[in-house]
Amino acid sequence: MTPTDTRLARAIECLDALHAEDPRSVQVGGETLPHELHYAHCMSAWLERVAPEASEALRLAVRAQHLQRWQIPRDDYPRDRPGYLAWRRDLGRRQADMAAEVLRDVGYDEATGERVARLIRKEGLRRDPETQALEDTACLVFLDNELAEFATRHDEDKILRILRKTWAKMSPRGRELAMMIELPEEAQALVQRALA
Repeated sequence: MTPTDTRLARAIECLDALHAEDPRSVQVGGETLPHELHYAHCMSAWLERVAPEASEALRLAVRAQHLQRWQIPRDDYPRDRPGYLAWRRDLGRRQADMAAEVLRDVGYDEATGERVARLIRKEGLRRDPETQALEDTACLVFLDNELAEFATRHDEDKILRILRKTWAKMSPRGRELAMMIELPEEAQALVQRALA
């Protein structure tokens, strides 16, 4: 293992330790995992399909995507569109700053930390291929791991709007991969209605 590989492994270990502090849990294959740790693993797994040759910065940004997200609850913001956007903006800034700090602590330079932070904040979406790859990965994780359960908690009109926005945010490659996801019948029907 090279020093670079060791540093990457150490960074992922530190990020995962922060994810593991999530008080929420999820059942995966009979095992109970912290919710955000499971999410981080799903993000890394999907990135392997979206961009198998991803840079180290993109791999780190994907792994840090929801870094301690639970610490800024959605309910702390108004339940309207501006409140949602403010929540997402504040989350992105906080997660980017935390990730950059973790990277500094394990020996990455400022430039790498800032690149990872820009990716997490999704700067340059549509213009920056790596930012788009991160967005595609997040959309695919939502469709593959969260849509079916999410659909049980929201009305159909809201779900269809979200699916249309999700589809619009993805690149052609992301959409191609999305079409390969084997969804439960109800979730698949929602996707078909959204895209009709």
